[in-house]
Amino acid sequence: MQFTKSLQIQKKFNDTIPGGSHTYAKGDDQFPEFMPPYIEKGKGCHVWDIDGNEFIEYGMGLRSVTLGHGFEPIAEAACKQMHLGNNFVRPAKIELDCAEEFLSVIDGADMVKFSKDGSDATNGAVKLARAHTGRDLVAVCANHPFFSVDDWFIGSTPMSAGIPDVVKQMTVKFFYNDIESVEKMFAEHPGQIACVILEAEKYTPPQDHFLHKLRDIAHNNGALFILDEMITGFRWHLGGAQKMYDIVPDLSTFGKALGNGFAIAALTGKREFMELGGLHHNKERVFLISTTHGAENHALAATMATIKYYKEHAVIERLDEQGRKLKEGVNKAATDLGIYDQVKIIGPNCCSVYTTSDQDRKPSQPFRTLFIQECMKRGLLMPSSIVSYSHSDQDISETIEKMAEAMAVYKKALEEGVEKYLVGKPVAPVFRKYN
Repeated sequence: MQFTKSLQIQKKFNDTIPGGSHTYAKGDDQFPEFMPPYIEKGKGCHVWDIDGNEFIEYGMGLRSVTLGHGFEPIAEAACKQMHLGNNFVRPAKIELDCAEEFLSVIDGADMVKFSKDGSDATNGAVKLARAHTGRDLVAVCANHPFFSVDDWFIGSTPMSAGIPDVVKQMTVKFFYNDIESVEKMFAEHPGQIACVILEAEKYTPPQDHFLHKLRDIAHNNGALFILDEMITGFRWHLGGAQKMYDIVPDLSTFGKALGNGFAIAALTGKREFMELGGLHHNKERVFLISTTHGAENHALAATMATIKYYKEHAVIERLDEQGRKLKEGVNKAATDLGIYDQVKIIGPNCCSVYTTSDQDRKPSQPFRTLFIQECMKRGLLMPSSIVSYSHSDQDISETIEKMAEAMAVYKKALEEGVEKYLVGKPVAPVFRKYN
């Protein structure tokens, strides 16, 4: 594959856009140095870059595209709404229609506020918790990589430049499936924690009723229980992972797959908390979410069409099925090559990732870069192994075959040294203090 046109405009991207991308996970430092494809179009699970290279994609818009790129029922609904107008001086009827449709699939949620970005939704949830409790501290799950661009979260990462120390001190952490860490945290900060926020599941499921125990401890200590369902929502279950694990949070946030890639996010939860951002209470007012484009009508139309499609088709089941086929095929190929300890697919079938470890079985950025490099050479754009409804059996079979070829190179690199096969510098973690 050639990346001539992409390489020609790469500097322009970085000269014009800080980081060369509007999302850090899509940045140049996350892909092989001399293979920076800039995408021209996508259909289903296939994308084409400006050089004409075709890839089977396994990032799917950072997990936001569950049905497929340019998926006709969703695109048509959004397009139809655009011709009716997109943003008015008063709420449009579709805002109520979409709110009611959304609430119909989320158990225990009484109200919803839409926004364009997931960070707006999680920020709103934290603000409501602080207003309700009168407390400042926010407890986040240390095992989960991202909750918001806002200071309350970014201040807890190595990439915290520009955030006051006083703000950094307002975030505390606990560990997933470690109830003792939760108890210790509350004991160390009595009467100070406004809420706990976490994803319902990442790569390992909750054990020994962890979510329920965490909720109970939070409530017993006067804190709210918030679930971030940006990724799990509309992948684990139509009603979110909270439905799958039979737990009702005080507040929860959705986005990504909610509109099959359209810019839509949602803050939802119990009326007693959500109404603090409304007009019908006598408490101190909370400036919740107020965005000019938060309820952009075409995105709401896409959301309603997405929910409708989920209700009428076995989307969740197909995501699990295709993900299972990919995982089993890749892991068998890795086992046959004798490198299963280094390369394998882990996590839920619907939202998996692959490991890339070195000779000592430790996670390795150089080996990760090599694997992405070799997959891209073979027409696979896969920083992860995320499947969509559009991944056909043929796509999965072709992917397994090509990943096996990439793993054969990986095996040689384990034996002879990664530097012999890697072209350019390795990728780097997003959250790092210096470039």
